[in-house]
This record gives sequence, structure tokens and C-alpha cells, in this order.
Amino acid sequence: MKYLLVGLGNPGSEYDQTRHNIGFEVLDELAKTKEAQWESVKHGWRTEVSHKGRKLILIKPSTYMNLSGKAVSYWLQQEKLDKQQLLVVLDDLSMELGKLRIRPKGSDAGHNGLKNIAEVLGTVDYPRLKVGIGNNFPKGRQVEFVLGRWTEEEQATINLSKGVAISMIKQYVFDQKPTSGSVD
Repeated sequence: MKYLLVGLGNPGSEYDQTRHNIGFEVLDELAKTKEAQWESVKHGWRTEVSHKGRKLILIKPSTYMNLSGKAVSYWLQQEKLDKQQLLVVLDDLSMELGKLRIRPKGSDAGHNGLKNIAEVLGTVDYPRLKVGIGNNFPKGRQVEFVLGRWTEEEQATINLSKGVAISMIKQYVFDQKPTSGSVD
């Protein structure tokens, strides 16, 4: 059994360690735990890891957040996978910092990466793992917040959340049962 894990984010050092790139960070951490090396490929960076006989194909799109659907569609076709063998990892402003949730489908909730994926795939019926980044920003400053870097306190919480996210991913691809988690 194969799964395509797509971490959403923006390419380029100016976006490293920003809240919007938590999808990249989670997959980077998963690759690191398996000592997997990233390679530059069409529409992003790719690596493979395995977990209990499951092959996990990790993709970090280079298409920028707002065009994530292009990379998702391409890699689903390349790997000959169904949308239910996809798991998109992304940030969520509406969830408290560090909270995690897997959903089998859902709306884009204003997230431009999810919006583009739904447009390209023609459906919202694909699994996603949302990582809460909180919403501690002044009105009208959402873009600055999501493209901003973690504070020292937030980074400590996010480091723990990445570990929980990896556990949830492994459990999900093995038995597709975990739906939420958090760091207390």
C-alpha cells in the first residue's frame, strides 16, 4: 500500500520557519526520523519512507501555496494513487496553536492551498491533517501572521506538535483511525 503525503508551504528561504510552512516542517521532520534525503523533482521535492510495510511518498510542492493543486494532481497521477491515498498536511488559523486534526474531507475554510487543490481535483473529498497555528494577530494582519516566523514560545509548542503529527500520520496510513491530537 502506498500513500502520498503532501506538506503545504512556500518554497524559498524567506518562508523557512513561517507558520504557513508547517506542512513542509512536518514532512521534513518525518524524513529526518527515517534518514531520508529530499530530491528536486517536477513541481517540488520528493522523498520516500516506509512504515510497517506502507510506502510513504513525501512531496513538498514548489508551486507556492496558492497553486498546490498542480503538484498534488501531478503526483497522484505519477504514482497512480486514488485521492483516499493522499494526506495533505497544512496550517490552520482557526485551531489553537499545537492542536492537530485529521479529516477525510472538508471545505477549504479560506485556506488558499486547499482551495486550489479542490479546484484542480474537482472535489473536497481528500484527507488532510491540519496543524493549529492559532490566530493571535490584529484585525487585518492575517497575511503578516501566517507568513511570520514562530516566536520562541510558539516554536517549543510546534516542535512537540510535529512529533504528534508524525505519530498521527504513521497511525493514519496504517489503520486510518486517528482524527485528532494536541500538545498540552
